[in-house]
Formats: sequence, C-alpha cells, structure tokens
Amino acid sequence: MNFLLFRKTLACSVIGFISLSSWTTHAAEYSGPLFDAHLHYNTEAWNGQTGPYPVPDVLARMQRSGVKAIVSNSRPNDGTIALAQARAETAAASVTVVPFVRLYRNRSDYDTWFRDPTIYDMVLAELARGTPVGPYRGIGEFHLYDSANANGAVAKKLMVLAEEKQLVVLAHVDDAAIDLLMAHTASKGQKLRLIWAHTGIGGAPLKRVEALMAKYPGLMGELSYRPGLTCDRGVLCPEWRELILKYPGRFLIGSDTWINQRWQTYEDIMRSYRIWLGDLPPAVAKNVAWDNGVALFGIRP
Repeated sequence: MNFLLFRKTLACSVIGFISLSSWTTHAAEYSGPLFDAHLHYNTEAWNGQTGPYPVPDVLARMQRSGVKAIVSNSRPNDGTIALAQARAETAAASVTVVPFVRLYRNRSDYDTWFRDPTIYDMVLAELARGTPVGPYRGIGEFHLYDSANANGAVAKKLMVLAEEKQLVVLAHVDDAAIDLLMAHTASKGQKLRLIWAHTGIGGAPLKRVEALMAKYPGLMGELSYRPGLTCDRGVLCPEWRELILKYPGRFLIGSDTWINQRWQTYEDIMRSYRIWLGDLPPAVAKNVAWDNGVALFGIRP
C-alpha cells in the first residue's frame, strides 16, 4: 500500500467517520460561510476535465456546502490552474480560489522533494507564471514522514523563500519538524505564516500544540483528520474547545480531498464542521470557519 495512503487510512480508522444520521443535536449548527483551507484537486479527480469530479461538479459541492473560499493545492499544479481558470463558474458559485504551489508533480515526489533541486526550480517557475486569479499565495501541502528531513537542502531554501516572498506554507509534518522548519527562516519563525495540516495528524499532545502556538505567532492549525478533536455526537472534546477559545484566531478547517472518496463525501465532511462549530460562541465559530482564512489571505468577502 502507498505509504501516504496507509497513513491517512490509519488515521481515518482511528478517528472513525460518524454517520450524520447518528448525531443528536447538541446546539444549533453553525450556518455561516466556510473557508476550506486544505483542498486538493488532484489528477485522479479531474484528469483534464474527463475525471469523475470535473470543475462544475466540485464547485456545486462547495456551493451546496456553503464553502465560499478554498486554498487549492494539487498534484500536479494543473488542477489548481483548472479551478483558477474557471472564473465564470467560481463567480457563479461564489467561491474564491486561493492558489498554492504544490511540490508534487507525481507521487514519487512525496518522498524526495526536500532534497530534490528540481522541485525548487519548479516552484520558482510556477511563482513566475502565476495563475489566472493572480499570484500564488503559498507553497504546499508537503509531507515529511521523518522530521529530520526538514533539514534537507530544498526544505531549507523553501522556508527562506516563503518568508522572503510572504508566502503561506501548508505543511503535513510532526511537531518536531515545525521547530526545524521555523528555524530555517531569518526570523526563526516569528514572521513565517505556516498552516499546520491536521495540527499534527500523529496526535501531538495538546500541551505541545499550545506551546507551539505560543512560540510562533504565524502558526495556524488546520483541523481535518485531527485525532481526539471531537467526542460524543460530533461535538468538540472539552480540551480542544478550551484551546480554540484560547486561540480563536489561529485555527482553520479543511476538507483534505486527497483521494476521490473525500470528494464523494465532501458535503458530509463540511457539515461535520458545522456540528462542532455550533458548540462554540458564535464569534469564535465564525473565526474558525471563515474569518481566520479571510484575514490570513486578505480576501475581500
């Protein structure tokens, strides 16, 4: 089994997917706009518009879900360009596309990008090219299955580039790699804006998450697949609710459509967020669901 597939399949099995029909209403669901801060439009989904989830289909899913903005990062980057090119369709669906340069041309790049100089060259070329909706706003998502690879030559150069160009980083890494990546920047992580995919899919202890939030003012936690996030009836576990209330401006939600099954269940995924967002004070719920993403990228609603 592909290592990435195994890791995420394992995470799914641990967390479980709670059927929406089994939820008992705990509080009114959050009903406002959603910012999907972790979305992939990979080749399996669209394949040059002939795949099972063409642009009109995925935009319809977003629209039905109340998703008004997305961070799009795709393997290869052609998927993000396809969404960015569909300007009439995205306008009709009221969806803003925030494009990121992904570091993967193919699946083999997952395991070698951090030391492959051609990846750095590809990123520079993509940044120079831009997209139909304007410049790329970030780089990633990338993966580090061994935190020591954060010290790879290309990983170091990309962190320096991101801070210099004010690009947001989307990183699927463990907590140790967060410190290593931040250390490569001139500010030692005080100016770099980094979205921590899944806020640690391996389940970093909440005290460690809190310590990293305190240490790095530009660190944002994206909450898809996060172990231990929700408890009975799909509401936030008390310790997570406490942490989000302490850092209401530092968390984001995302669909992580890394496989086509995630597109199939996209509306259920986004509604699951509405369930636990409804258990937060309204202003905090809107921060996590929408305002934090808007502020991060300077979007005009």
